Amino acid sequence: MFSKRVCHVRSLDIGGDNPVRVQTMYDSSLIGADMDALIKRIGKLSAMGCDLIRFSYSSLDDAPYFSQVAKRSVMPVVADIHFDYRLALSALESGADKIRINPGNIGAKWKTREVVLAAKDMGRAIRIGLNSGSLPRDDRHLTKADLMVNTALDYINDFESWGFENTVVSLKASDVGVTMEAARKFSSLSDYPIHLGVTEAGSAIVSSVRSSWALGCLLSEHIGDTIRVSITGDIEDEVIAANEILRTQNLKKGGVRLVSCPRCGRHTFDSRRMVEILQPKLMALKDDISVAIMGCQVNGPGEAKDADYALTGIGKKAFLYEKGVLVREITLDDAESALFEAIENGRK
Repeated sequence: MFSKRVCHVRSLDIGGDNPVRVQTMYDSSLIGADMDALIKRIGKLSAMGCDLIRFSYSSLDDAPYFSQVAKRSVMPVVADIHFDYRLALSALESGADKIRINPGNIGAKWKTREVVLAAKDMGRAIRIGLNSGSLPRDDRHLTKADLMVNTALDYINDFESWGFENTVVSLKASDVGVTMEAARKFSSLSDYPIHLGVTEAGSAIVSSVRSSWALGCLLSEHIGDTIRVSITGDIEDEVIAANEILRTQNLKKGGVRLVSCPRCGRHTFDSRRMVEILQPKLMALKDDISVAIMGCQVNGPGEAKDADYALTGIGKKAFLYEKGVLVREITLDDAESALFEAIENGRK
C-alpha cells in the first residue's frame, strides 16, 4: 500500500496503491498430501482474507505436488527455497507464482543469476528474504539492522543489473526492535515493496502481541505492503490475526467484527468453544457487521445493544439478539444455524 513500486504475483499486485496483502505458510510437507483437502483448505483461507500462501520446497520430490497446488489454488502460491538453486528453478518450472530466496545461502552469484533470469523469462516474482540469523557475513561495525539493509540493497543491485525488478523484500528478526529498525531504514533508502513480519514470534498469544506492536507501528508509519503473523499454531489463526491488525489500522474495510467476553465464574455456556467454531466461518463473510458472543446474561444484553447480532446463553439455552433486541430463544445445538440464518435474512 505504501511503496512506490508494484510487484506482480499472478493477478495480485503488491505495493503502490494496492491494499496491504495477507499471507501465510502451509504447515506441513507437500509430499503425500491429500490434494483435495489441501485445495479446500486454501479456499477456506482465501475466504478468510488470505492473499498468498507459501510452501516449503525442500527437495525435487516436492515438484509434482507443488505443480498440482499451483494449478488448482485460488490464490498465488510461493515456493520457499534454501541452499540449492536447482530447487528454485524446479519450483518456477512447477508453476510457482513467486519464490522466496536468500541469495546469501544459495551460493555462488552465478547460481542466483540463473534463478533470477529464469523468473524474469517466466514473468514470476521473487522475494528477497533476509532473516537476522542467516546473513551472509558478519560486520562488527554495523548493527544487525544495518547489515540486513545493506545486504538487501546489494542483492537488489545485482537483480537490477540482470534486468529484474519484480521484487519484494523482507527483513525479519525474532527481535521486534531489530525488525522495526531494519524496515524503517530500508524504506528510507528503497521504494521496493516490503513484506513485514516478526520471525519465530512464538505461540498465538505471544506472536499476536509482538506482531501487533511491530506491524502496527510500521503500518501506521506507511511502511509495509504485505504481512504475515508467524504463529506456532494453526495457520488459520495467522490469517485472523493479520486481518485484525489491518482492521485496527483502518487498512481493511468490511468483514465481521467479532466481540466475545472473557470467561468468568458467571459463564453458563461454553462461549470459548462457540467462538472457536464460529470465528473461521464469520471471517469468511464479507458483511460489514458486528457479532457478539457472550457467556452469560449479565454482559450479554448490554453487548447485544451495540452489535448487529449477538448470541448469549444460560445452561443449554441460547438467546439470539438482532440490533439489541431479543428475537429468539433456541437450544445451543441450534445456535450456529440460527445466527447464520439471521445474517442471511439481514441481507435481504
